[in-house]
Amino acid sequence: MGFVNDMRFLMFSMAKPRQTLFFMATVTNELDKLIKEFLTNPEKVQVRTRETSKNVDQNIIRARSSDEKLSSLQDLLIKKEFSKVLIFGRTKHGVEKLCQTLIKKGFRAESIHGDKNQPKRQSALRSFSENRSQILVATDVAARGLDIPNVSHVINYDVPATYEDYVHRIGRTGRGNQTGTALTFVQ
Repeated sequence: MGFVNDMRFLMFSMAKPRQTLFFMATVTNELDKLIKEFLTNPEKVQVRTRETSKNVDQNIIRARSSDEKLSSLQDLLIKKEFSKVLIFGRTKHGVEKLCQTLIKKGFRAESIHGDKNQPKRQSALRSFSENRSQILVATDVAARGLDIPNVSHVINYDVPATYEDYVHRIGRTGRGNQTGTALTFVQ
């Protein structure tokens, strides 16, 4: 959205009879407004057949309190099949607090969020990718553009803000022809 004024300048400088094509992975409400501003009678073409991957089993976990939520998470993480787990939280502070709690409980965990500088983020990602840590706790900074092999589970410790965020988060598992599991905590 930082280029919106440049886009307006370019679009209004072009000849009126023209064909314009936009390609994007996700159309937000803001982008939808811009499309309607820039285009006349736009047509939307989608290349996907469904929103979420058929390779990802999805389920919810109900928790009545924060303590029950943390206890349920720990019970899951000790299971053998939870070999490489990406846990998403809503805030930088919450992600860091959860990561430190898991480390104190004896789990091999790393965190990435906006308050960490790039070298620390890369180090955490490398540790997780190379299986030196079992768990990566992250904000939505890790929901897009990362291809980490063999993530067995994605856990939405905090419910994502939008459906698109949900789709991107759970897309970190079940990649290619592998299968994965996505769990979402609800209170």
